[in-house]
Amino acid sequence: MNDGTITLPWLVIRQDDNGNRYRVGRYATRAEAQKIADSLDDRGHKQLYWVERIGPNGQHGASTVN
Repeated sequence: MNDGTITLPWLVIRQDDNGNRYRVGRYATRAEAQKIADSLDDRGHKQLYWVERIGPNGQHGASTVN
């Protein structure tokens, strides 16, 4: 964050019942991303939501599945 940009390393990912995956949003903290994933998951749709961290090279890394 030295250059004045905001880092948003946490992603919420959605997978629909056909296996298609979409990025729902990017967040600054894991807790914030998990809160969004949980609230979307509570809606009771067939979609699966989880949280992933973007690595330093833009690669997706660790995930938490709801």
